Amino acid sequence: VGDIFREYGPGYGAEHKLTPEQHKALTAIAACRTKELGGHIEECDHCGHRQNSYNSCRNRNCPKCRASQRSAWVDERARELLPIQYFHIVFTLPEDLLVLARYNRLLIYNLLFRQAAETLQTFAQNRWDGRLGIIMVLHTWGQTLNDHPHVHCIVTGGVLTNDGRRFIRAPKNFLFPVRALSPVFRQKFIEALDTLHAKGALDLSGQPQLQEPRGWEALRQALYRHAWVVYAKRPFAEPQILLRYLGRYVNRIAIANHRIKGVDNGSVTFSYLDNRDGQDKRMRLPAEEFIRRFLSHVLPARFHRIRFYGLLVNSQREQRLVQCRALLGLPDPATPHIADSDD
Repeated sequence: VGDIFREYGPGYGAEHKLTPEQHKALTAIAACRTKELGGHIEECDHCGHRQNSYNSCRNRNCPKCRASQRSAWVDERARELLPIQYFHIVFTLPEDLLVLARYNRLLIYNLLFRQAAETLQTFAQNRWDGRLGIIMVLHTWGQTLNDHPHVHCIVTGGVLTNDGRRFIRAPKNFLFPVRALSPVFRQKFIEALDTLHAKGALDLSGQPQLQEPRGWEALRQALYRHAWVVYAKRPFAEPQILLRYLGRYVNRIAIANHRIKGVDNGSVTFSYLDNRDGQDKRMRLPAEEFIRRFLSHVLPARFHRIRFYGLLVNSQREQRLVQCRALLGLPDPATPHIADSDD
């Protein structure tokens, strides 16, 4: 990605209006680990070998800089694991909302987080009178860098009851019926979207027809017409499997460097997985279009795309986890549960 930005980024930036965050990402990734950012000397602790290395940009959209940040984040999560099953559930926005989301990213993405979390907690409340622990991660892209907003939810296989007296485990390999989640999520999201529309909070310039009552009602009907995609993957059998998954997956950006297969004659060729037939394929795009797609997934400043809900909410996480460990009968509730290493 850095090579593409260095070669074609200046021309793209001169011809297109970029947000401050997009401009920062474009220039930072182009300069990452080049002499432009300066360097430092690395020395081996064992043999004393020394070598010069260029500094990293540390931009959160840079494919080279995510590895170290990912490792630190996973270490934090390792100290918080409970000896239970964890479930992976994905909530996806329908295509009818893609243009609206493009013009209202903060509002729509925040709504996606909130309504997905509320849907899960509604089921937990009705079934067990308790709160789940949820880690939610926003991805805005598909395999071809197209717009595909969805949130991945890592969910505890059980709840801390509201009275704080019990931790109730979910049945093995089952949390909630996925087909039941979809209509509840749809209803909650559309009601919240209607509220934003009634307040005049939405930017409708991308779809002028929505400024008319009939246009908005047509959108609502389209949203209700189809089932929304809520997908549950197989639960994580062991905490260490969850850790490996988090390390590989949670801190992804739109595309990794290893997927880029060629840059030549003003075009970029990259690999992608076609979800329709499960086949690995290649796509060739003009460099300008590749940069446009990549930068469209640069989020606004200070937007948190990894969030915690329920018993994992930041302000109460440590206290709630100690409480859960005590209720689960761990020897020392104040000592974090660390998953066994495969080494």
